[in-house]
Amino acid sequence: MYIASDKRYEKMKYNRVGRSGLKFPAVSLGFWHNFGNNGSYENMRQMMRTAFDLGITQFDLANNYGPDYGQAEKNAGRILHEDFMPYRDELVITSKAGYDMWPGPYGNWGSRKYLIASCDQSLKRLGQDYVDIFYHHRPDPDTPLEETMEALLQIVRSGKALYAGISNYNAEQTTAAVKIAKKIHLPLIVNQRRYSIFDRKIERENLKSTAEKMGIGIIAFSPLAQGLLTDRYINGIQPDSRIAHDGRYLHKEDLTEKKLKAIVQLNDMAAARGQSLADMALAWIMKDNTVSSVIIGASKPEQIEDNVRFLENSSFSAEELKKIDDISKSVM
Repeated sequence: MYIASDKRYEKMKYNRVGRSGLKFPAVSLGFWHNFGNNGSYENMRQMMRTAFDLGITQFDLANNYGPDYGQAEKNAGRILHEDFMPYRDELVITSKAGYDMWPGPYGNWGSRKYLIASCDQSLKRLGQDYVDIFYHHRPDPDTPLEETMEALLQIVRSGKALYAGISNYNAEQTTAAVKIAKKIHLPLIVNQRRYSIFDRKIERENLKSTAEKMGIGIIAFSPLAQGLLTDRYINGIQPDSRIAHDGRYLHKEDLTEKKLKAIVQLNDMAAARGQSLADMALAWIMKDNTVSSVIIGASKPEQIEDNVRFLENSSFSAEELKKIDDISKSVM
């Protein structure tokens, strides 16, 4: 029987999400890669236990996380039932819908029919009465935004979610969504976006300032650029690395000579700070208090333990920030 560590809240930091009453842990556990039928169930179980023991209270899922579609929610649901039901009120469990999920015209994008059906399916797979946040996973160019937001409102009012979120919305789309949400009294509290030292798109489009102005939080995914911002590739592509054997998310052509040089420079900089490149990259995401949480992916419990160590050294000097900017600009 799993009994959570009584020290789980001693070191983790918790940040308010926009102007809502909810707080996120600085680190959240993502279920994108390693919670499908391609992994060990016992390893998944240990990763969730390790995360919670470290104060990671947020588990981030989506309807199509796997492989196969829905499998991550099934595995998470089984582990939640076996280990975490006594702690359910200490957890933030999220899911999303917006990408391809089932055949035909009703299994994708942002219609009322798709979102409500998808939420119902996710709850069945998770074995939960509700999720804490249900996200629209990506903007739909064809469905009126009002319909999508009203579908999220129906999900919240029916008790199937406590809050709503959006993901992959740019600054303009975020502004439009929040305006509708305020009008219909939808608790839309967060936008989930890709963000890393190597991916600064949310800065270029002024999403961070827009989110702050609109009172909505930001949670970042892919903070390590699918593993590029680690020491895995300092000496080139290794046979057991993701880039060598899994072409779904990272390709060999992504590791250019310029990028490899930048990785080495950043790694040297992290070493001078007394931390790993991954830790520095995670700390950088949280440097200015505009991002509420960073979503990490892991393939084993030890990686989660390693990642939370950035909280011990998360401040930067102006000179360090400028150097990181200069290095990252060389590959953008």
